[in-house]
Amino acid sequence: MTMTTTQGIEAATSLRAITAEQAPLSEANRTLTQVQVDSLWKSGLMTWANPAEAGGAEPSFAELIETWIELAWQDGSLGWIGIANLPSAAAAAAYLPDEGFAEVFGGPSHHTTIGGQFFPNGLGEMVDGGYSISGAWNFGSGTGHAEYVAAGFMPTSDGELLIGDDGIPPLLVAIIPADEITFTDGWHVQGLKGTGSYDYEVADRFVPTSRTFELFTRSPLRGASPAFSMGLMPITAAGHAAWALGVAKSALDDVAELAVDKVRMGDEASIAHRLTFQRGLSHHQAMWRAARLLVTTTFAEAEAHVASGQELTTELRADMRVAATYATEASRVVTEWAHLQAGTAAIREGSRLERAFRDMYTGTQHVFIGEKTYTDAAKIRLGLLEDQLGL
Repeated sequence: MTMTTTQGIEAATSLRAITAEQAPLSEANRTLTQVQVDSLWKSGLMTWANPAEAGGAEPSFAELIETWIELAWQDGSLGWIGIANLPSAAAAAAYLPDEGFAEVFGGPSHHTTIGGQFFPNGLGEMVDGGYSISGAWNFGSGTGHAEYVAAGFMPTSDGELLIGDDGIPPLLVAIIPADEITFTDGWHVQGLKGTGSYDYEVADRFVPTSRTFELFTRSPLRGASPAFSMGLMPITAAGHAAWALGVAKSALDDVAELAVDKVRMGDEASIAHRLTFQRGLSHHQAMWRAARLLVTTTFAEAEAHVASGQELTTELRADMRVAATYATEASRVVTEWAHLQAGTAAIREGSRLERAFRDMYTGTQHVFIGEKTYTDAAKIRLGLLEDQLGL
């Protein structure tokens, strides 16, 4: 199913009934159910973010963000899959050399789902035609149902790390068939249980050069969208921000609905009649809207800059990461407030509000939106640091 750029939110919204039914099962299974995976493919979302050459619509950042918010609003695990599988496939389709692209994305019947960890936890010894890769990766989001797994690595020659002209080892990503991966699982966690984020490893696994690409490349071989010329880091940042905003919105919506009828012990009227609740609801809704506005305007500015033919600046990259980190922090505050206001209703297993609280406090542990984002961005603004590749 091929969609237009604007149909992502419609496709995501169409999944609401299935998500409500299947989310508890995916939690128990620790990975999405096959019903959910099939529904994602049927909706068209699994290829929607891809370059056109891989059946995608190449949506704008605004469309990606709103679609991801909707998925995370339905369920934190589903939203996390949205920000893991969709960008992973899109990046591979945009940056893989032609031979690797043909192998991985093949013909129109291919269901190419890619999950995994892009951080370079592996080493790849240079051999004829490619690399012999060994390593172990944690938290391989979306690998529970992926045909291919991403594995970040650094190349070596005769056992020694290669060093680039800038003094930094090249950072590469290998795309490996799932049946060549050894999964060690380890996904027994507080929240985001349904994401199938398994640990995995490989030992001396040959990967041809054609199935590798540079982690920080901003030179797409396919796709006309400005996003592909901005690199994987901004796409990942937009995903983290949208995910947190979606989970927080679900918590706000659920506590507002609950407050109309719930009467706390000792009260004469429902929570909704409390002045402190009314004040808190308005305050935290405003906080959420402000965070969302910061994210959408920041990413739109950077996207427009690149679309006009200009290079993505270090300052714009820093701004996008700061926006994502701030939105995540604001979303955590919003979710915590909703959880506290809901009382015992928020601690009963099976409710979306209970799940949102666990998911939020799991998702916010991700290093990608840690405080180092703030300090790196500040160093750039203060002239103390010229660039930071990780931004």
